[in-house]
Amino acid sequence: MKLSTALSMTPSLGAFLVSFSLTLAGEQHAAATMSHCELLCIYFVLGVLQKGRTAVIETQPTVVAAAGGEAQLNCQLLQSKEVLQVTWQKVLRDGEKNLGTYNKYSGQTVNPEFADKMEFRYTGLQNCSIVVRNMTEQDEGCYRCLFNTYPEGALTATTCLQVYELHEPVLRVGESDSSAESLVSCSATGRPAPTVTLNVTQQHLHFSHHNTVSVNNNNGTVTVTTTAVLSGFHGNGTQVSCAARLLSGPQMETVLMIPEVKLTEDSYEKLESDKSESDPTWIIVLVVMMVACGAVVVIISAVIKRRSLNRSVSA
Repeated sequence: MKLSTALSMTPSLGAFLVSFSLTLAGEQHAAATMSHCELLCIYFVLGVLQKGRTAVIETQPTVVAAAGGEAQLNCQLLQSKEVLQVTWQKVLRDGEKNLGTYNKYSGQTVNPEFADKMEFRYTGLQNCSIVVRNMTEQDEGCYRCLFNTYPEGALTATTCLQVYELHEPVLRVGESDSSAESLVSCSATGRPAPTVTLNVTQQHLHFSHHNTVSVNNNNGTVTVTTTAVLSGFHGNGTQVSCAARLLSGPQMETVLMIPEVKLTEDSYEKLESDKSESDPTWIIVLVVMMVACGAVVVIISAVIKRRSLNRSVSA
């Protein structure tokens, strides 16, 4: 069987298979006497050849980018090839859509439909990169680069793009039933759902009674709110922080100083009412004021009466 001749004469795997089939058909006797070991060797060679075709392109399996930003997708041939054209495509459910091409003779061409969305960053027949701008959820998915080579045909590689979104967390501090406790909550919105963590710097303080609620928004983002009770709080200078992070993205943090616990208007009135009920001082003050007022009235009346008598005597 002329296996080595078929490999040297046929430049592509498809041509090799055709040549190999014709060789087998022309030499039925050799195929009939072929041992099981020889068949395994041939299958091994075919597998190595196919793997080699997909391993000649270097690219990132996954690229992560922020919403509103840009992402760069790269494809580079690890072996020098005679490349005629490089094509970038977006993989869709019903096929592929061409984004742009870089041709050996005509240069780069961008599909007008994506002129505001993508551009070539590095153009070359061995190394070609594109940039996707103004990232949105619709830009997520897989992208394919095709190196059209001669005489081997198309060499392809795929890289997938993930878009994340994370907004600054909002930290709030409220009052609790106890003056030594504060109710702390933090909300963060992102896509995918962020992880929200509350922290306090002072060692004698700690969070308890954690509760986390997630809400799915219409735009595909998720708002996560974590609430906890800060115990051991006694005054000013307490610093709490909230960190929101994504598994595939960065972390954002907000820090807040908790002021001294101040009574609300209702709490103040209640406190004054309690003091009034338990402290008789106000009654004593009221009695003294009433007695003083009565004495003043009596004195004024006496003075007026005496003046009236004096006037009568003089007359």
